[in-house]
Amino acid sequence: MPAVSDDERYPPIGAYGLISDCHSAALVSTRGSIDWWCPARVDAGSCFARLLDAGRGGSCRVAPTQGEAESFQSYLGETLVLETIFRTQGGEARVIDCLIMRPGGRDEPDRRLLRIVEGSRGEVDFDVLVAPRFDYGEITPHVRRLGGNLFGFIGGNDGLAVSADYPLWTEDGHVLAGSLSVRAGERGRLSLAYRDPALFDEAGPAPPTDEELDARLEDTLAWWRTWASRAELEGPEGPGTKRSAIVLKALTNAPTGAMVAAPTTSLPESPGGDRNWDYRFSWIRDSTFCARSLAELGYVAEADGFRRFIERSSAGLGTQLQVFYGVGGERRLIELELDLEGWRGARPVRIGNASAGQLQLDAFGQLVSLTWRWHRRGNSPDDDHWRFLLDVVDTAIDRWQERDSGIWEIRDNPQHFTHSKVMCWAAVNRALKLAEECMRKAPERRWRKARDEIRAAVEEHGYDHERGLFVRSFGSRELDAALLLLPTSEFLAWDDPRMLRTTDAIAEDLSEDGLLKRFREGVDELHGGEGAFVACTFWLAECYAEQRRPGKAHAAFERGVATANHLGLFSEEFSPRTGEMLGNFPQGLSHHSHILAAVALNRHRDLAARE
Repeated sequence: MPAVSDDERYPPIGAYGLISDCHSAALVSTRGSIDWWCPARVDAGSCFARLLDAGRGGSCRVAPTQGEAESFQSYLGETLVLETIFRTQGGEARVIDCLIMRPGGRDEPDRRLLRIVEGSRGEVDFDVLVAPRFDYGEITPHVRRLGGNLFGFIGGNDGLAVSADYPLWTEDGHVLAGSLSVRAGERGRLSLAYRDPALFDEAGPAPPTDEELDARLEDTLAWWRTWASRAELEGPEGPGTKRSAIVLKALTNAPTGAMVAAPTTSLPESPGGDRNWDYRFSWIRDSTFCARSLAELGYVAEADGFRRFIERSSAGLGTQLQVFYGVGGERRLIELELDLEGWRGARPVRIGNASAGQLQLDAFGQLVSLTWRWHRRGNSPDDDHWRFLLDVVDTAIDRWQERDSGIWEIRDNPQHFTHSKVMCWAAVNRALKLAEECMRKAPERRWRKARDEIRAAVEEHGYDHERGLFVRSFGSRELDAALLLLPTSEFLAWDDPRMLRTTDAIAEDLSEDGLLKRFREGVDELHGGEGAFVACTFWLAECYAEQRRPGKAHAAFERGVATANHLGLFSEEFSPRTGEMLGNFPQGLSHHSHILAAVALNRHRDLAARE
């Protein structure tokens, strides 16, 4: 028997589409298999995790039975409803997938995944297999009939109610199978609802009717179209940035306002390496970036929702800040390793993230900057929020001289990272502006003294005087793509000669096939290399645009756009050598950076036209 290839067992990361209901998220492959879904909440245990273990993880497959089938995947317009078109010798049909929304958005009692098979021409036969494995494959649930064509999977504290308008049957007591044939205009519907298994009884709840499920699909389409219609960006980059905005919304938790960095865990930054992390949490930095980009497109409610989430999660005290939280504000996010094979054998597979306990000084500047931008949009901090900011700024001042793990969360060798120090400066500088413009009391003399001390330290120790550019950490000669962000803090202008030299040096030293790496390989303490970091390429495009270098800006932007998959989704990293996506997917930071680069290109195109 021929060996099964990696591609057959584990499709490329880019071969997936994202669906979400702003509570949970799932990944659907071009083969018709849902290989990742954490239904209770995006950072909770999985129901389908074939993405991380093809044998044990569990999945839900709806795919043609008739030999080889071509497949084509796209979203239905400006929504997060996914269609996968299958063409066989017998005809053509599509599978429509969504996590259902209601017009109100937040009140859905069940997390319900809807899969509709619809015929287009000829006749296509489909096989259906529903094989959930709860708690990251740890629990093989028992399935029982709840009445009629309604079945319940039960295991531990998880339950999944499954119904269809075509025959289903059990296999081995742990799997549901089914089959259907569709001609043009015919539909077959499969509903999977996550719910408390204690609610299952012998009679069982009535399964939704065909009419109800069709109506829920239309509600979901309408919900996403309404949300997407609010985006405010013209120009050629508009459609792509709207897709990125939809992804960022999908990574937002509706009840709390938290934004997760990505909906997945342990997709490797380097094949076979140990750079496999759980990103299903709400980082202050990443979420602040994402809130900024959404606000640039007119989505100010999402930006303010995250601002309030952080204040609640830290209990209103800057001294209690940690760099990220669970989407409900949880602080204990203990890192564990699971006994799973990993995507294409990439181990360890981790849940939780030990970086939560790190000192990352840039978080202080990100938080104050979030309020500063909120204020610039016409709002002012109330008394409680001002007290919170006072504590944040004082903590930044007290700790700025410490070594930290930095924006890239270095685990084993904290340093005096230049970007971290600049963000402490930004915390103080923007708080001083807020105090003045909002007429708030603050220890301004102490703050000004600290601001001047931080600037002096950065300009002395974070700057290579021989080459005339900023460096990764104090006393180092290494470069870091995070330095491209320095002008966003207003530490210096985009076209400051020092920034121009820094930008050009980063573009030359950290580029591979037009894509930027975060830093030079071997600088950190981890084993194995990594791909180009997608967000960094967009940071470079934004820098070039703001520096009025449109040719370079467009080249960098288009190179970054080219790393997207067939649906316009970006991963964390991309391998210029193999052309494959790497890292957790889709990555919020990549989509945020795509938006801001597009906004900069569009703004300067308009300025050039007026000049």
